[in-house]
Amino acid sequence: MARPNARNLLLDAAERLFAEHGISTVSDRQIADAAGNTNHSAVSYYFGGRRGLIEALLERHQSGLEPRRRAMFEESDSLLGDIRSAVIPLTSALAELPTPSWRARFLDQALHDPPTAELLRSGPLGNPMAGAVARSVVQRLAHLDANVVRARAQLTAQIISTTCAQIEELAERSGEPARWAEAGIFLCDALAGLLQAPITSDMATGNSRPDV
Repeated sequence: MARPNARNLLLDAAERLFAEHGISTVSDRQIADAAGNTNHSAVSYYFGGRRGLIEALLERHQSGLEPRRRAMFEESDSLLGDIRSAVIPLTSALAELPTPSWRARFLDQALHDPPTAELLRSGPLGNPMAGAVARSVVQRLAHLDANVVRARAQLTAQIISTTCAQIEELAERSGEPARWAEAGIFLCDALAGLLQAPITSDMATGNSRPDV
């Protein structure tokens, strides 16, 4: 069996430490130590610094999602189909990881870490298919107020991220593989209900909008 190279060992160590402790609290030296690298400047050497490391982590995850999402989205003919094309490729990718894994918890930390979240939104790793899915969802819900739909779409991203992180953590504690296929179906059904729910407040008039 081939021995993991130093770059992959650093990626694995960073993903685990970021997932467990948060992105901003982990130092490059801690990552090198956890990877068994005696060069405490290894992150700078292999990735050019912290930003390069995070970009490499995100690219490692996203590169496998884009073709899966595209294939499912091209077959979608409904709101539920759109939601499935956003969720199922993610849960399928997480199912392919060994137990324990830290990918979902790292992604959740990334979503809630302002610099990393900004990198996701405007950096070179933008996910075109995620944007296409989001636009299709908005179009299918054109009968609802656009402000409400956008707020609900933001909420769905947080629900997916937090739920997957919790499932992954529970799998680590129990030692049992997570039931990602069932989780994906449950999330799709729940999010379809959330996005299509009737509007009962004055949000539709623009008088209020939750911060999500």
